[in-house]
Amino acid sequence: MGEGAAERSNREWLEGVYDKLLIKMKAECARVGTDIPYSPGEDGMYHDTEDITGWTNGFWPGMLWQMYHATGDEAYRAVAEGVERRLEVVLNDPEALGHDLGFMFLQSSVANYRKTGDREARRRGLLAAAELAARYNLDGKFIRAWVGPRDSEQGRKMGGGDIRGWMIIDSMMNLPLLYWASQELDDPRYCKIAVSHAKTAQQYIVRPDGSCNHIVAFDPDTGEYLNSPGGQGYGQGSSWSRGQSWAVYGFALSYRHTQDPSFLDTAKQCAHYCIANMAVTDWLPLVDYRQPAQPVKYDSTAAVITACGLLEIAGHVEENEARFYTEAAYRILRACEARFADWDPARDSILTGGTYFYHDPTGKNTEVPIIYADYFLIEAVLRLKGKELFEW
Repeated sequence: MGEGAAERSNREWLEGVYDKLLIKMKAECARVGTDIPYSPGEDGMYHDTEDITGWTNGFWPGMLWQMYHATGDEAYRAVAEGVERRLEVVLNDPEALGHDLGFMFLQSSVANYRKTGDREARRRGLLAAAELAARYNLDGKFIRAWVGPRDSEQGRKMGGGDIRGWMIIDSMMNLPLLYWASQELDDPRYCKIAVSHAKTAQQYIVRPDGSCNHIVAFDPDTGEYLNSPGGQGYGQGSSWSRGQSWAVYGFALSYRHTQDPSFLDTAKQCAHYCIANMAVTDWLPLVDYRQPAQPVKYDSTAAVITACGLLEIAGHVEENEARFYTEAAYRILRACEARFADWDPARDSILTGGTYFYHDPTGKNTEVPIIYADYFLIEAVLRLKGKELFEW
C-alpha cells in the first residue's frame, strides 16, 4: 500500500521542521554555550541560571546531546560536557536535592555515558541515583518530592500541608535514573524502589477516568494516605495537563524498563484521557483540562511531553494500534509548532506558550518560552526521524 495523503503531509512537515531545527540549534549552541538557560529575558536572549540546583538545568545539555547524536557536530558535545561539569556541584549539597535528579542527570551525565562511555559521567549518574533512592519512604512506598521542613513555603504555595510526606506525578520521569543504575550496577534495589513508587502512583495518583492528581500527601511517619492537594493545576480534583503528560510518558517508560503490562495499561489510560481532551481544543492542551472556560490558558510544554509519551507507547504496541498514537502525536506537534514556534535563529528558544502553573499572579510564567518545551519538541522530532538519543 502506498503512502497516503496524511502520511505524506506529516513527512513533509517533519522534514521542514528538522531543517529549521538544525539552523536554530546551531545558532543557539554557539551563542548560549555553557550558560544554563530557562526562559529568554526581555531581550529575547537566554541568560545563565541564578540557581545551579534548579530542576530544569538538565534540559539544555539534553538538547545538546540529542543534536550531537543526530548530527555528529562536536560543538554540541563540547558544550554539553561543559554544562555537566558545572552541574556536579549539585551532588555535593544533599539539602538542596529534591526528586528531580533524574531530570538533571539523565539528560546530562547519563546521556553522556550512553553516547561516549565516559566513566566520570557514569560516576555522576550513579551518585545522583543513590541520592534519589535515599529519598524513598519505606512506610509510604514512595519517593519524597521536595526538600524542606514540615511547614515550608513550597507546601503553602501548593495547597498547604507537611511536604515531608508528599509524592508528585512528576517523579515518574525521574524513575528511569533508578532503572538505569539498577542495570548498570546489577543491583535490584534501585529497580525495586522505582517499581514500588510507580505502583503507589498507580494506586493514589491516577484516577479511574485516566486523569491524575498532581500531589498525594502521606503521613511521613506512618505512610497513611492523607489527601491530594491541588498543586500546580486549577485546584484540588482538577487535571493539570503537564502532570497528565508526565503520567503518559512516565508510565510508558516504566513499562519499557520493567515489561510490567500494568504500567503500559496505565500509560494508555492516561493517554486516552489527554487525547480526548485535546481533540476538542484543536490539539492544544489547556493548562488544566478542568479549568474554567475563561480565561483560556495553554501550556505548550504539556503538549510536547504528551507527544513524546504517545510515541513511546507506539513503540510497544502492534502496528495498527501504533498508528493511532503516532497520528495523535503528529497532530499535537503540528498544532503546537504552528501556534507557538519561533524559528528565527537570531532569537533564543523555539516554543513559547509554556505555563508553569495555573495560578500565576505575576503572569511572568504564563504562556512563555520554557526550556523543557524545546527539549521535548527536539526529542519528538528526532524520534520521528529515527535520529534520537534515548535519554530515559
